Amino acid sequence: MEKPARNWASKREKKAQKMKKIEHLLDGKYVPTEAIIEVLETLIQPGDKVVLEGDNQKQASFLSTSLEQVNSDKVNQLHMIMSSISRPEHLTIFEKGIAAKIDFSYAGAQSTRVAQMIEDGTMKLGDIHTYLELYGRLFIDLVPNVVLVAADKADRQGNLYTGFNTEETPTIVEAAAFKDGIVIVQVNEIVDELPRVDIPSDWIDVVVLADQPYQLEALFTRDPQNITELQILMAMMALKGIYAEHEVQSLNHGIGFNTAAIELLLPTYGETLGIKGKVAKNWVLNPHPTMIPAIESGWVESIHSFGGEVGMEKYIAARPDVFFVGKDGSMRSNRTLSQVAGQYAVDMFIGSTLQLDYEGNSSTVTKGRLSGFGGAPNMGHNPGGRRHSTPAWQSLRDESDPLGKGQKLVVQMVETYGSNKKPVFVENLDALEVQKQAGLANAPVMIYSEDTTHIVTEEGIAYLYKATSKEQKQAAIAAIGGVTPIGMTSTKESLDELRKAGIVKLPEDLGIKRSDAKRSLLAAQTVDDLIEWSDGLYEPPMKFRTWS
Repeated sequence: MEKPARNWASKREKKAQKMKKIEHLLDGKYVPTEAIIEVLETLIQPGDKVVLEGDNQKQASFLSTSLEQVNSDKVNQLHMIMSSISRPEHLTIFEKGIAAKIDFSYAGAQSTRVAQMIEDGTMKLGDIHTYLELYGRLFIDLVPNVVLVAADKADRQGNLYTGFNTEETPTIVEAAAFKDGIVIVQVNEIVDELPRVDIPSDWIDVVVLADQPYQLEALFTRDPQNITELQILMAMMALKGIYAEHEVQSLNHGIGFNTAAIELLLPTYGETLGIKGKVAKNWVLNPHPTMIPAIESGWVESIHSFGGEVGMEKYIAARPDVFFVGKDGSMRSNRTLSQVAGQYAVDMFIGSTLQLDYEGNSSTVTKGRLSGFGGAPNMGHNPGGRRHSTPAWQSLRDESDPLGKGQKLVVQMVETYGSNKKPVFVENLDALEVQKQAGLANAPVMIYSEDTTHIVTEEGIAYLYKATSKEQKQAAIAAIGGVTPIGMTSTKESLDELRKAGIVKLPEDLGIKRSDAKRSLLAAQTVDDLIEWSDGLYEPPMKFRTWS
């Protein structure tokens, strides 16, 4: 039987035809800065799937502002794919008709506007993803036609150096480069020789020198001055009742003052517990400046990072035994590999949330605020594929089941009332309402109750994995719910039973006096203290400095 003729390289040929149209603008792989809008209008076609790099910290800001300026008669109805919606123009392109649909992971500062645009119908939502899920789909059903990314430096051939903030760049470039997509890169600088090659030139199609350096945020810096005594109390309970009790050696900390308090208590309160060398040794973590005292005190063996952190560059370069640092002296971050490590390789994820329901499900998606959830669902769930064992993982094993296995510790650490003065514990998550509003198939839950093993509040710790029924789990949450509506349902009899069973532990059960939770326990009480701990290597952004 004769097979009909078929062109097996049609996508490659289509790409070559598009690239030929900008041949007159190319000098090798370079196009003039002022020609970028013409380049975008030529290479991007209506309806294309376009990845625009917007990490938590690093933004392809020159390319995003350029995309905002294209003629919507030429470029329109784009399907945008973005891990983080961070800048105003990320949304303005929808108002101008340049883009129509989006698949994303996190919205952060733009979360309110995202919610409004979806409600207005200005933006069509594909899905809210975890980071790994979104990256995975780039190689399955969201293969990009064009990717727009940022790098620190390029050499004359177009090889890229992405430095401390490599983040997701290699992953999204690879998805396009090996499937006949077009890769366009903005760079801060063109040099003769790179410190190291992070992405080879043959993965790259177009390089443009940006009119100013890409936007870079110090997103993971927490000023110790803003840590409260309530947060210190919660940190003390977590260290004694979870870290020490379960021998947690590998972990991820979420962003926030609660976990910053834990980091700053390791060299002080942690020392008194005698757990140095037994817990918190191996981390998957952005380079939090509040980790400096613990590193300097010898608590930390290794840290692999999702991205960099502004001001930490010199400190990281001087501590290659701890961080993943290249021969050039700069850290190699990798958001994809860190997410994999956070999902499969760590004993514990501990973070915070905006809402918890009475069963222990949590979400950061609330009414009027569609923030997404980034990587928390990757790190904040018990991965069924895990097979290696550690003391912490094994400590949650059901010994009555011969095929039973361990479980990752997934801890939610919240004050019973949020900064908005509303209770964090709610009968029903706002995510259910957002699901209807955005037309989502599933409610955007961040971490499910079945994966949540512990909840820590200022009242105590609920060891949810020990609960034997849905009712007992709810009673445990009520017991640490304070004066929230659910907390008010807890009775003395119920609390006594839960304490006796070890399902709930109050500070006094852990031998902790509330009056001992003082700021003097923090290894560093100011940013200046962190600079001193670092031997002057940490150089915080201006907004975090104090002048006297």
